[in-house]
Amino acid sequence: MFKSFTRVVCTAARISSGTATASSSRGLEQLLRPALCAPSSLTYRPFTRSIWMLCSSGSSSGHRPGLLSSNQGIPSLSCGCGGLHTEGDKAFVEFLSDEIKEERKIQKHKSLPKMSGDWELELSGTEAKLSRKTSGEKVTITFNVNNSIPPTFEEEAQQGEKPSETEPDILSSPNFVVEVTKQAATQSLVFDCHYPEDEVAHGEEEEEESDIFAIREVSFQPTGESDWKDTSYTLNTDSLDWALYDHLMDFLADRGVDNTFADELVELSTALEHQEYIKFLEELSGFVKCQ
Repeated sequence: MFKSFTRVVCTAARISSGTATASSSRGLEQLLRPALCAPSSLTYRPFTRSIWMLCSSGSSSGHRPGLLSSNQGIPSLSCGCGGLHTEGDKAFVEFLSDEIKEERKIQKHKSLPKMSGDWELELSGTEAKLSRKTSGEKVTITFNVNNSIPPTFEEEAQQGEKPSETEPDILSSPNFVVEVTKQAATQSLVFDCHYPEDEVAHGEEEEEESDIFAIREVSFQPTGESDWKDTSYTLNTDSLDWALYDHLMDFLADRGVDNTFADELVELSTALEHQEYIKFLEELSGFVKCQ
């Protein structure tokens, strides 16, 4: 009898304990269910931030700048070009304006001077081409005014001489190529010419007239082709016999390429270079002003 009573009491205790455990488990599940099983949790978006939170500081982050905030030190624009404009740009434009006015004042040729000898002029930016036909031959001279102004060095005044108050004229003396083409010929005779830097007799009279320009190289190149072949033999005049060199210079002079032509070419090149320089300054000013 005592054993039966003991068995009943133990059974009742187990039932009561299981009921309390189940009730506690259900209560804990109800507490955790919103956090673990909510539709907006790990199932769809593990982490989201609205554009409003990115663009505004919010109530909880007043000390932080918004990630997409427009107040991030972007420089103000003075026009709708989208470019940067500073006080330095303004000063730069004012300087360019004064420089353009001064360059126009000293511009000698409002239009390009003409070459004597019936030369036809073709321009493509800074590149110029002179051509003429005589007695079944075509002579073409090509030059570019870029990097055509030699550096100038100020000479110290000797004792008893006053320093020169006037600046020397800026002259453009470009390298130029002479191409001589004969009818029905597959090759052209090409002369690579230049103005020697040590030539000081330009425009001055001497007891014996010297050549203003010089021949650097001579070669044959395919007629009508702009790209010349490096495989063609090139005659360098540095170590050339003077008699052969004189005949080459006479060959050019007979076709109108002589000292007179060289003088006029310097005048034409100087005017073209100055014209392109003023044009560059105007384009530079417009670029800085964003016009």
